[in-house]
Amino acid sequence: MNALAATNRNFRLASRLLGLDSKIEKSLLIPFREIKVECTIPKDDGTLVSYVGFRVQHDNARGPMKGGIRYHPEVDPDEVNALAQLMTWKTAVADIPYGGAKGGIGCNPKDLSNSELERLTRVFTQKIHDLIGTHTDVPAPDMGTNAQTMAWILDEYSKFHGHSPAVVTGKPLDLGGSLGREAATGRGVVFATEALLSEYGKSINALTFAIQGFGNVGSWAAKLIHNRGGKVIAVSDITGAVKNPNGIDIPELLKHKEATGSLLNFGGADAMDPNELLVHECDVLIPCALGGVLNRENAADVKAKFIIEAANHPTDPEADEILSKKGVIILPDIYANAGGVTVSYFEWVQNIQGFMWDEEKVNAELKKYMTQSFYNIKNMCQSHNCNLRMGAFTLGVNRVARATTLRGWEA
Repeated sequence: MNALAATNRNFRLASRLLGLDSKIEKSLLIPFREIKVECTIPKDDGTLVSYVGFRVQHDNARGPMKGGIRYHPEVDPDEVNALAQLMTWKTAVADIPYGGAKGGIGCNPKDLSNSELERLTRVFTQKIHDLIGTHTDVPAPDMGTNAQTMAWILDEYSKFHGHSPAVVTGKPLDLGGSLGREAATGRGVVFATEALLSEYGKSINALTFAIQGFGNVGSWAAKLIHNRGGKVIAVSDITGAVKNPNGIDIPELLKHKEATGSLLNFGGADAMDPNELLVHECDVLIPCALGGVLNRENAADVKAKFIIEAANHPTDPEADEILSKKGVIILPDIYANAGGVTVSYFEWVQNIQGFMWDEEKVNAELKKYMTQSFYNIKNMCQSHNCNLRMGAFTLGVNRVARATTLRGWEA
């Protein structure tokens, strides 16, 4: 099931649990605006090349729309639509005053030079600059984009609208980025994990972890779990996978990856088949890579007792059912990986005020938001007698529905 179908299905289930009116249900599903632009740039060799850029602005009932921009060959309207809708529910679950959006350009950033990427980013910004803004739609980095991409968008946007640091988040610190932003999604995952485990009388330092994906989110989660005394016994990424039943020395693995660009040939662990990672013996499995990795083919073989969805949509609905029947506890993506957008919100607030926070304040506020959201989800689970995924969806959808009704959507 693709991401859009799965997201719509979860939305409809939540809507039924909440007893939403069919008219408001329909209005919440339809995106506010869908943008598609042609971005033509000269390559370094002088030839012209065209890429298609998208921005789906899903809902702004609770505040400006918010969501990442990804550069990836598989960016298509369906995927962008699903992710924009997910952002609407995610910002509502985290209780930050945003709606949802998502964007992307169908390209492979690895095939483009730095100057080509800059030209592409600037052309894309020129095409959408009058449809984004500090109080309209605030982009952020996503797959294939980073702080530098945001710096280019900020610069290009400011040529049209004057200095506007709050138009994007995830910026370099020198341009008004927030301390703690880089680690935010991974740190949020760890705060979410702590909140969940404490419900079961467990703590990170007594458990074993397997982490799929060792990019920004996976490496920060691994580092923070390691610092708290948790045993990370298996890690994988596109280059391969390693395991050590006694726990991997994460700081050493990070050094090795930085030096060699790969997880392979690391002295402190044995190589393993990356496909084995998801079904590896462990207490907590954290998928931090692509969507749809847990499916009906492998779900029955998962040995973890807890799954923390650090990636977007890593568990498809069929796997969800299989895992639930096995008694596996799944912490859903729309809550578990909300640390990034929460600290993006802090960055936006700091930019609007022109007053920057220290890292301690950022992390303390993030912990407060992640912990409070978990208790709000648990309350919804009790009210509607449902699992954590539906608890999160009912919480998010209910907040957006209430805001929409209060604003008088039928007028």
